[in-house]
Parts: sequence; C-alpha cells; structure tokens
Amino acid sequence: MATYAAVIDVRTPEETASGYLEGALLFDINGGMFAEQISTLDKSANYFVYCRSGNRAGGAIEQMKAAGFTGELTNGGSLADAASATGLTVVQ
Repeated sequence: MATYAAVIDVRTPEETASGYLEGALLFDINGGMFAEQISTLDKSANYFVYCRSGNRAGGAIEQMKAAGFTGELTNGGSLADAASATGLTVVQ
C-alpha cells in the first residue's frame, strides 16, 4: 500500500457524525467548499479518499485530478472498506 499524506472522508457532516477514520480530513464533496479545501493540499502527494459506497470518492478523485493533483489517488470505497484497507480506527 502506498504511503498517504492524508485520508479524506468526502461524506456529509451528518454521515461523519456516526463515525469516520481516525485522523481523516472531513471534506464534504457536496458542501460547496471542496475545491477550496483541496486547494490547501500538496498536489504531488498521495491521498486515500472514501465515502459511503465509493461513488462520491470517485467524483472527488476526478475533481482532484482536474485541479492538478499528480500523486496516487486511491478510492477507498466505504467507511468499512477504508478501515479495512488502512487499518485505521473508526472514531465517533
């Protein structure tokens, strides 16, 4: 597995309230601030992105690529999938 600069949860605040990966950046892709939030990140770094099913994570990755991100961008799928893949703890 690649080394990731950050894990990014792109779900809504309501969804993350029920649990998210420890240390994850909470960047709601539908919240209107996503482009601004990702603009603060290192575009050459690797990121692991997850949501509820993987659909929004895929959309987030496409937006990140369009914004010039060149590092590895991994779609982690759901919270459970992401927890399994990263070994990170789910916190509430």
